[in-house]
Amino acid sequence: MMTDLDHAGTIKSKSAAAACGWNFVVLMSRQGKIRLSEFFSSYTEVQKKRILRDIAADVLPRQAKMCNIIEKGEYKFVYRRYASLYFIVGAPVEMNELIVLEQIHLFVEALDGYFNSVCELDLVFSLHKSLMILFEMFIGGMLCESNKREVLQQIVEAEQMVEQMTKPGEDTSSQLDDGLSFQEQFQLGRKPGARGPRGGR
Repeated sequence: MMTDLDHAGTIKSKSAAAACGWNFVVLMSRQGKIRLSEFFSSYTEVQKKRILRDIAADVLPRQAKMCNIIEKGEYKFVYRRYASLYFIVGAPVEMNELIVLEQIHLFVEALDGYFNSVCELDLVFSLHKSLMILFEMFIGGMLCESNKREVLQQIVEAEQMVEQMTKPGEDTSSQLDDGLSFQEQFQLGRKPGARGPRGGR
């Protein structure tokens, strides 16, 4: 029979585990354009839209010297700005903000390593590559691979595998879209479910 002490310890360990990962991450331009969004926790579409509205209303107008942590009840916004892009993470209230800031910077460094100094256009035209890097580093919102060289090596190997499996005249990017949601494929300007030849290059 579980004692009160054991029960309290179990609850504490579960809450500590839940506080180790991101709830969501959003990359937004200064103009409020969403360049990447991924929700690791379960949210309804209404809740997702509210979160994106809150980010645009709370984060974008803030001055450079203001605090980059905004508490929102059950989670908090932790963000960093790089050039024209805001990297906003929704983190549990219990999570250490400094760890989140370092994880954001690590993600940016991985993007820089792949795109050779990432810019907003890289995210617009290569969203699937950015998501591949994100998913290689984070699983369920938790950082599982912090070695940037290992992350980029896995991405290169995946691209080589796709190229080997692709038939002549077939668009390799459509193969890489297999792991994307319909919303993410629409962001890429593709028709979900469309595969195969797309004409000559």
